[in-house]
Amino acid sequence: MAFRPIDMLRWERREYYEHFINSVRCTYSVTVNLDITNLKGQRLYPAMIWLLTRTVNLMPEFRTALVRGAVGIYDTMHPAYTVFNKEHRNFSRMWAEYSENYGVFLKIYEDNDAIYTPSVNFEARRNAPENTFDISMVPWFTFTAFDINVFDEGKYLLPIFTMGKYFESGGRRMLPLAIQVHHAVCDGYHVGQFVEHLQEMIDSFDTIAALSRY
Repeated sequence: MAFRPIDMLRWERREYYEHFINSVRCTYSVTVNLDITNLKGQRLYPAMIWLLTRTVNLMPEFRTALVRGAVGIYDTMHPAYTVFNKEHRNFSRMWAEYSENYGVFLKIYEDNDAIYTPSVNFEARRNAPENTFDISMVPWFTFTAFDINVFDEGKYLLPIFTMGKYFESGGRRMLPLAIQVHHAVCDGYHVGQFVEHLQEMIDSFDTIAALSRY
């Protein structure tokens, strides 16, 4: 893990950051419908966790964090995600080491699943590294909007992703995705770019997953 502090005097976003972290502290959420038709036949949750992480690692705006008073960018992010214990009807949080190789990542996910899903604790797999971001899924219902309220000092800069239940529309399989970001580091343009990159990778999943094995 590397965390590279930003030189605030040279940062082109400094004025925007200071406005949205000091004057008008502001987070916002956007919900989009992704076309996941191309993921039929795949295990949806690990595939989407991998794709979201791959996209996050493409864009520094989604890897920017405030760590011990310093604003900086992690070189790589790992996903922290929730799993549901059907017997006890509770969820637990765990994390996985990200790998560019989807086969390797899927094995890590499946190993985690076997070990930690039976947990009745909030933190199933502990000792998550600092460079993790949060993903969750509510597969029991679809939604048109979803908002996460983080009651801290308003300085949590990393993104939060929430997926809902997929649905069929016009012969396509659609997945609602809520994206929560901090305006200090991420504008609507960046969210738009993120969604575009993510959809492109979903559409070419078979190709990029195969190429990632080499």
